[in-house]
Amino acid sequence: MMRKYVAEAIGTFILVFCGTGAIIIDQQSNGGVGHVGIAITFGLVVMSLIYTLGDISGAHLNPAVSIAFTVAKRFPLKQLLPYIFSQLIGAILASLVLRLLFPANQLLGATIPAGSALQSFILEFILTFFLMLVIIHVATGSKEQGIIAGLAIGSVVLLEAMFAGPICGASMNPARSLAPSLVSGHLEYLWVYLLATPLGAIAAIPVWKYLKHEPNIKFPTNH
Repeated sequence: MMRKYVAEAIGTFILVFCGTGAIIIDQQSNGGVGHVGIAITFGLVVMSLIYTLGDISGAHLNPAVSIAFTVAKRFPLKQLLPYIFSQLIGAILASLVLRLLFPANQLLGATIPAGSALQSFILEFILTFFLMLVIIHVATGSKEQGIIAGLAIGSVVLLEAMFAGPICGASMNPARSLAPSLVSGHLEYLWVYLLATPLGAIAAIPVWKYLKHEPNIKFPTNH
């Protein structure tokens, strides 16, 4: 069991280190990475981690995903808090390392709304809803779907970061937002990302159940 927790911690560390690291390096290099590069970085690191850690821990790397899987009864409740704790530890360690590497950077890749908090809240809710809808489908589908899970999920992360990143940060992940906000001291909008992302992920579960439901069809019999 401990291997799963260590895998989640390592995976979330890599996710936050590479993803927010791309944002920091883009700022340090005056746009050397670019918005498209940042979105691709998040998508590729998620895809890579799913293929690397998926058979060990499921590669949740995201408290919102773990919570939603638990609500869907696809993940044991007793493992939820250890998973979330592991994810948060990994994310915070990544932000601490980035602070050591780039001490002058103010935000460390923290998610800050470009517009109103409500606008970003709604965006994050919808983005995480869409992401979880894809995750819950490919993660519990056929073997063929499992093979493309990393590609499908990574592509959704890339897509959402590409178009929504400039407005809300396209976090979709409480750990990804908490760590840089905590380490940089910018906590003013953290509530947006701690609330909207789990709510969006949870909202995807009843929709998924409805779409997957196969009603019993009764055919008339001859008497």
